[in-house]
Amino acid sequence: MIASTLAATAYDRARPAIAPAEGGAPSGITSAAADFAKVMDQVDLSATGAMTGKTDTHELVQSIAQAEVALETAVAIRDKVVEAYQEILRMPV
Repeated sequence: MIASTLAATAYDRARPAIAPAEGGAPSGITSAAADFAKVMDQVDLSATGAMTGKTDTHELVQSIAQAEVALETAVAIRDKVVEAYQEILRMPV
């Protein structure tokens, strides 16, 4: 049986290896979220412009199509993350 002090020492040595990187989330995730927000903001601006008659209908349709692709991508990523999390939960300890 492992002594509790040995386990605590091993945990203390392993902590730096599993600690998150400085600055929080990886830059790829942060930039992807910023790009997604930018696409959604563009759709809002296009929709508002189309309702007030300031933008072309073609621009609105184009921005809606881009938003649809961005949303489908975000949902697919979320589904993969949830699937991976569920797989981890099924692993025997």
